[in-house]
Amino acid sequence: MTISKKTMSLGMPWEKEYGYAQAVQVRDTIYISGQVSHDDKGTIVGLGNMELQMRQAYANVQKVLAEYHATMDNVVDEILFVTDMDAGFAAAVKCRQEVFSGTPVVANTVVQIQRLAFPELMVEIRCIARV
Repeated sequence: MTISKKTMSLGMPWEKEYGYAQAVQVRDTIYISGQVSHDDKGTIVGLGNMELQMRQAYANVQKVLAEYHATMDNVVDEILFVTDMDAGFAAAVKCRQEVFSGTPVVANTVVQIQRLAFPELMVEIRCIARV
């Protein structure tokens, strides 16, 4: 059985180089690739600052969701990959209530990892949303 996939790009050079979509929608589910703290030109935002990087990563999640006419309210599951658990947890406590407009009602996992795709990155956020 062939499934229909609706994909989207943010126009980052590494999408084609690595070979992936920023998100894939299958039926009513949107699978969002890990979002990091880059701006529209691909420049890393918030070097050395977990909270700024997390805010930018969430902004990118929101940008991807908007392409599917969805918002953070559609997110049902998220995974935060952080390079420093203490800083990541503290930033998440601050950011998530703002990003989700109150107490988030999502399944959530936070995992500390050694490194992300670019060494200056401190957080990557992957989500699944339903529409």
